[in-house]
Amino acid sequence: MAETCYRHPDRETRVSCSSCGRPICPECMTPTPVGMRCPECASQRTKVVRNPTGTPGFETAPATYVLIAVNVIVFLVQIASGSGGLFSGGISQFTADFGLYGPSVAEGEWYRLVTNGFLHASIIHIGFNMFLLLVLGRLLEPALGTPRFLVLYFASLLAGSFGALVVDPNVLTIGASGAVFGLAGAVFVIARGRGMNELAGEIGFLIVFNLVFSFVSPRISVGGHIGGLVGGVICALVIVAGEKGLFGRNRLPLELAAMVAIGVLAVVGSLAVA
Repeated sequence: MAETCYRHPDRETRVSCSSCGRPICPECMTPTPVGMRCPECASQRTKVVRNPTGTPGFETAPATYVLIAVNVIVFLVQIASGSGGLFSGGISQFTADFGLYGPSVAEGEWYRLVTNGFLHASIIHIGFNMFLLLVLGRLLEPALGTPRFLVLYFASLLAGSFGALVVDPNVLTIGASGAVFGLAGAVFVIARGRGMNELAGEIGFLIVFNLVFSFVSPRISVGGHIGGLVGGVICALVIVAGEKGLFGRNRLPLELAAMVAIGVLAVVGSLAVA
């Protein structure tokens, strides 16, 4: 049976503070490298007491694990359809049919704006993206709740598609990197907004490192990475604004609507430049 948040007795939760063990709802969670903390413990340097119920697993981050599973399944389909092998970057017909390609999007194949984010060129490509998705998702999803996390993820994915098309609409682009960059940007902004400057610094270094790598590698979509990052940062700013009371008590629907609007604008922009 689920417990109720110690600060909001009307809200059920299965997550506990990794420091004091008190049950906390998504609004009260602060992501840290050692799990979720309540507002009081997040502002203190206290000794962490490991609590199994506070460990982010499938129960607290279901969408993260489902997204990883879908990506892996699609990658296996790519291999089965002849993508060129686990380590090469060959292009199968399946990949060509669902990857991001401007002329095809302009002809009405809008689904490519989303499906490209579930395709990968090699096992190294998907391995790196899924590792980051696991780390970032286990920080963000329990802290935001699954609905906000999913909307943020797909808004970032669509923003990444827009960025890729802006840079070069005539290149086939695939990968979850845009969405993952969006999650990284969101963790950075939300961590700063909640006073977790150490975590923000670690994620900031990760973002800068990957951006530099994106610019020096000729096969990486710089536009996709930057677009996803910008989308995630904007969504996170909406969430932080809600936490500071800008949207009033009933802020969740307004936050979701604002993030959906960001995704819609990314789609409109993609169609304009495809």
